Amino acid sequence: MLVKVFGAALQGIDAILVTIEVSVVRGASFNMVGLPDAAVKESYQRVMTAIQQTGIEGPRRRVVVNLSPADVRKEGSAFDLPIAVGLLAGDEKMPSGALADYLIMGELSLDGTLLPISGALPMAIKARELGFKGMIVPESNATEAAVVNNLKVYGLHSLREVVDFLSGTLDIEPTVVDTRSEFARSSTIFEVDFAEVKGQETVKRAFEVACAGGHNILLVGPPGSGKSMMAKRLPTIMPPFTLAEALETTKIHSVAGRLRRGSRLMTQRPFRAPHHTISPVALVGGGSNPRPGEISLAHNGVLFLDEFPEFPRTVLEVLRQPLEDRHISISRARYSIDYPAGFMLVASMNPCPCGYYNHPTKACSCPPGAVSKYLARISGPLLDRIDLQVEILPVAFDDLAQTAPGEPSSGIRDRVCRARAVQQARFASEPGIHCNAQMTSRLIATYAPLTDQCRAILKAAMEKFDMSARAYDRIIKVARTIADLDGSEAIAPQHIKEAIGYRSLDRSSWGQQVPGLDPLPF
Repeated sequence: MLVKVFGAALQGIDAILVTIEVSVVRGASFNMVGLPDAAVKESYQRVMTAIQQTGIEGPRRRVVVNLSPADVRKEGSAFDLPIAVGLLAGDEKMPSGALADYLIMGELSLDGTLLPISGALPMAIKARELGFKGMIVPESNATEAAVVNNLKVYGLHSLREVVDFLSGTLDIEPTVVDTRSEFARSSTIFEVDFAEVKGQETVKRAFEVACAGGHNILLVGPPGSGKSMMAKRLPTIMPPFTLAEALETTKIHSVAGRLRRGSRLMTQRPFRAPHHTISPVALVGGGSNPRPGEISLAHNGVLFLDEFPEFPRTVLEVLRQPLEDRHISISRARYSIDYPAGFMLVASMNPCPCGYYNHPTKACSCPPGAVSKYLARISGPLLDRIDLQVEILPVAFDDLAQTAPGEPSSGIRDRVCRARAVQQARFASEPGIHCNAQMTSRLIATYAPLTDQCRAILKAAMEKFDMSARAYDRIIKVARTIADLDGSEAIAPQHIKEAIGYRSLDRSSWGQQVPGLDPLPF
């Protein structure tokens, strides 16, 4: 008997339909075709043992399993359940009439228990798109898949339950998730808050500007100055997820297998902080079984690179294209995949190898030239993509001793959201442009024109500090964001002055004077 069971395979962060065709006829052999990988080929032993443990006699005839489309490689153990259902239906151990209504995926343990799979959310989206009545997944994946509206998702515990459900002898209610109410309830609940940060008002302001305009930011300061602590609080002041952003981000983490059991829709922007020993493949994604890398897991959120110069040069250079294009294209001999990578880069570094150059109380032990050599580990083209470069000093004792909390993240976030609303209206007619950081030279000339006074201030600063040409556009973009935060339609002199102060590393004199004491030429 020939039966068809419907499943799905992952390509990038999306799913494609896979038809599992099972033929059970006279004979005594087993064949599986349709480009299965080793995990799929091994499923026969797991499936047959699980069927026996369920109390059903498995087929003892000639079995052919075809995974269609045959030119797409099938990977992973999630095909165990649809193959088992196909074998039982093909051997007439269960009715096959309901198989066309459901997309079925799940891994089987030897005792017939269903184990969780990766990518349940994109598979559920594909099932709804193709008009399936429902989807059958392991119980631990049910809430994840049930995020998709207008699709009945059944989370089952074992192969026995699946057989009884498809046979009509077991009545199970579908899993229901009220996506919108849960999203609204959880999107503003955080474990950390900027109110806990003592002092560092200048850095807080720089973070506010960075989040308001979507700018990348680099913090330069000695150990213990609070760089990592403040970076971890960045998601608390970023604009809340839209439902579309939350769904896209959850899809990426689902494909990567990073969602916890019982997870639902992600309601907070991701914060990824890989160690500096990470490999290029782990950062951008790919591998023999392609998976999203850290830059894709940080999509719509923050990628924090602590000890920035300690990352290998080959790792840092792969960031250049995703920072511009907001996606990463991975091409290998067997596949070509695009992953989204629209993240905000936040990096931190010490000013020198010992960490105490220009420290107010501790002496630097580095030899001459060590500061510029240390900074040279980061290439100019990569620095060119970082709009704000902020020097940070240790917190003074008086600030640490304050008992009154600082401004909460909610207050900063409100100002950031108002500035982002202005930018969304401004770029409504510009496809692919969402914030000031994405402006091209043409858009800068259109939406961020400078007055003669502002242009004179910028010229004087660039000449005095011998700033590179790459600083010109970056300063104007940041000044446009500062003006948006102030509710100003035009860029004023105070906006351009503040933006110039955020380009510390572009000064030819950087590392030769105490930060903050270099007089500005205005």
